[in-house]
Amino acid sequence: MLKKLILLIVVGFGFYRLQAQTLPMPTDIQAAFKNGTRDASGKPGKNYWQNHGRYDISIQVSPPDRTISGIEHITYFNNSPDKLDSLNMKLIENVHRTIRRRGATPDIAAGITVDQLKVNGELANWDNSAAITTNYMLPLKKSLQAHDSLTLDIKWHYRLSTSPGRDGAIDSTTFFLAYFYPRVSVYDDYRGWDTQPHTGNLEFYNDFNDYTLHVTVPKNFIVWATGDLQNPNQVLKPAYAQKLQASFTSDSTIHIATQAELDAKNITQQNETNTWIFKAKNITDVTTALSDHYVWDAASVLVDDATQRRTSVQAAFPDSSADFHHSVQFSRYALGWFSHHWPGVAYPFSKSTAVQGYADMEYPMMVNDSHETDLGFAELVQDHEQAHTYFPFYMGINESRYAFMDEGWATTFEYLIGMTEKGKPAADAFYKQFRVNRWINGPHSAEEAIITPSPDVKFGAGNNAYGKPSLSYLSLKDYLGDDLFKKALHNYMSNWNGKHPMPWDYFNSMKSGSGKNLDWFFYNWFFTPSYIDLDLANVSTSAESYQLNIKNMGGFAIPFDVIATYKDGTSESFHQTPAVWEQNQKEISIDIKAKKAVKSFTLDGGIFMDANTKDNNWTAQ
Repeated sequence: MLKKLILLIVVGFGFYRLQAQTLPMPTDIQAAFKNGTRDASGKPGKNYWQNHGRYDISIQVSPPDRTISGIEHITYFNNSPDKLDSLNMKLIENVHRTIRRRGATPDIAAGITVDQLKVNGELANWDNSAAITTNYMLPLKKSLQAHDSLTLDIKWHYRLSTSPGRDGAIDSTTFFLAYFYPRVSVYDDYRGWDTQPHTGNLEFYNDFNDYTLHVTVPKNFIVWATGDLQNPNQVLKPAYAQKLQASFTSDSTIHIATQAELDAKNITQQNETNTWIFKAKNITDVTTALSDHYVWDAASVLVDDATQRRTSVQAAFPDSSADFHHSVQFSRYALGWFSHHWPGVAYPFSKSTAVQGYADMEYPMMVNDSHETDLGFAELVQDHEQAHTYFPFYMGINESRYAFMDEGWATTFEYLIGMTEKGKPAADAFYKQFRVNRWINGPHSAEEAIITPSPDVKFGAGNNAYGKPSLSYLSLKDYLGDDLFKKALHNYMSNWNGKHPMPWDYFNSMKSGSGKNLDWFFYNWFFTPSYIDLDLANVSTSAESYQLNIKNMGGFAIPFDVIATYKDGTSESFHQTPAVWEQNQKEISIDIKAKKAVKSFTLDGGIFMDANTKDNNWTAQ
């Protein structure tokens, strides 16, 4: 066991003090452990709590009119030990007022306007002139006491954005609605209210809530949403409701609504409007999409062998999109593989729907993916977004503060499933090209530790969220071996399913789950501004082996192979796990018991690409 130190360091975002634990910890996180809401075992502490809401939302949409009108009834439960004098409301739609993202243009007329507010049934004041950002602190006339609840009734409207992105008008009669309702932001045990501004790049942090969603649209519009459709027979003609029902047990893709059937305009009930009702419980968000000309495919996949539970897999897209005609089967494979292999946890929801839009973005039970001409790339993008089911939705991660806690895992699962879809050489090549190459070949003088909060990362935010943390997870997998790594991962996921983990909960869960003190590993990967660069500094020989002196110029504790090329032209690979760095992450000496006389040695990290390969070789004189 490493000695416990008392140390002051600066890691991108302030001072940390090492006290009872070996890993640096901010003072607010220290307080959570001291208060018993977090535990050094990795489990939620005996005093852990989190707040909860019940949302009953009704919206009206009439394309091509982009005005979205809604009413919602929220019952908010304050499970915290604190009296709340105000509620911080999240208004993510307001991001469209000011930002430019992926070609989006600012729209000063965009954003949510609240038309009426009631608190516990009484009219209350909402200042629209103040509620212009993505956070609005709503004062309460009467404080919400600890372990009490209140109700909010809100009427609001906004104009849907026309800019491609995470939400908006995909075309004149196809809309994707995300973040479309005012919600109470997270109030947690270590930072209080989540008041992190949303600027269009960072992602989200949500409570686990129960949702009932009513979407009223004109006839001939089909609606897809988070949750289970409660009234298929009231919104669909019998033949289409029957096809939907049949898809719930079908491995083969069923074309619920084809282009010809859409053109005939007889799929939905022919009322002036239809209200589609969806329900979902204990989930972090709800989104919906609608169109009068998107075709509709569906099937299902077995995700839980023990219970024989199947998940509905659906897709909505223009008939002209060749890639999306494969979407249902892509998702069937992904959800089945994730459930049975990595992470090896049954897909937790009853449904997953992929909608063709622009965002390449995940939502609970929904995916908004762009059209791709390359089928292989289209499958990979969908794999990545489906992998997000586990991180951040199965576990309520604060993506806006610690993006590596979800993006790093989705990138890892994307790589692991990619090996089964395309073979290891192709998966390795893609991973190196898209996840490692730009970072490892870029400047490293301004590297920031992965643990740096996402809003504070000034250099290579994408690297800190995707590639670097993914490499850390794969390095740990190599170090522990598949079985022990999966055991530890399941311990982490079991501890924090339906809750709000922090990085230190991950570290502690993996330590307790593996039965190993991994502080040295986590410190190396998460708390140092390192990169990857090995130097084969020297090779000496003895009667029985070769001694290789290797300097770790970049700093990260990576696995690598020593490739011995023999004088007879043959070669042999000697794999080194990250364990070789446990005692000294700067320099090591390893013995290679070669079977024959060696002509040369090469260090090869594979996907752990080296920033300077020129010093990775040694040739016998």
